[in-house]
Amino acid sequence: MSNVDNTLLNNSQINGTTTQTAVTSDRMNDLTTTDFIKMMVAELQHQDPMDPMSNTEMLSQISQMRQITANDKLSTVLESIMQGEALTTASSLIGKTITGKNSLGENITGKVDKVTIESGGIAKLHIGDSIVDIKSVTTINS
Repeated sequence: MSNVDNTLLNNSQINGTTTQTAVTSDRMNDLTTTDFIKMMVAELQHQDPMDPMSNTEMLSQISQMRQITANDKLSTVLESIMQGEALTTASSLIGKTITGKNSLGENITGKVDKVTIESGGIAKLHIGDSIVDIKSVTTINS
């Protein structure tokens, strides 16, 4: 696969001279694993049969696809571990009196009744009808 240059050049006129400034673009960061694999497969399907890709290039691309897939799986596993750790930490606060801020920025003090985990692995502590993000806890009492 050919290298993609993520730098765009802008021309500007200053006192009759032309200058070039580099503007970086992170469009490649928005690609998902699926997008990348689709691009690689499309490149293989549309290569010139009279000038096919060398075996070395093909093996390199297959290796890249395997690395991307492995990294994607590793990210999923790490996310699960972090979610489990957040649940363990938060559940250890059940029955304890805490002080923290709710989503409105109000200080809430009370005994933790239950814990929930929201998307992204964020632990929420329930104190009666109030909910406090575990990151907003300022004091923990037994």
